[in-house]
Amino acid sequence: MHGDEMQKAPDFSLPDQNGALHSLADYAGKWLVLYFYPEDDTPGCTIEACGFRDDSDVLREKGLEVVGISKDSVASHAKFADKHRLNFTLLSDESKQVMEAYGAWGRQKNYGIEYVGARRKTFLINPDGEIVKEYPKVIAAGHSGRVLRDFEAMK
Repeated sequence: MHGDEMQKAPDFSLPDQNGALHSLADYAGKWLVLYFYPEDDTPGCTIEACGFRDDSDVLREKGLEVVGISKDSVASHAKFADKHRLNFTLLSDESKQVMEAYGAWGRQKNYGIEYVGARRKTFLINPDGEIVKEYPKVIAAGHSGRVLRDFEAMK
């Protein structure tokens, strides 16, 4: 994305931790924080999710909806949400098609070892369904606060 050109967010239709389907259209007219993470209940992913949980009142007050996506199953998401009292939507992308569409799945390198896996990425999507900010390399701790500060700076 360069300058003022906006990129349409890829559509999705995925089940949440309760098995209910969500699509991008459900968030039309709202600001959306769509974040991709590697795996339920692992240290970094838990820190990131709990950050969004702890900031959820402020985020909602500002008009931001939060949705997390990983390749984990609906059952795994339900356990993760229950264990950490997560108060936002987690979507299951077991086919990894949505993760691939957002560039959150693919070949990468860690400590010199190449592998195919999930990338921790976040997208801020405006009420028209356009990506206004991408976080290509997310640091889990403090991430929700960074997204909130960036959002407020845009307003």
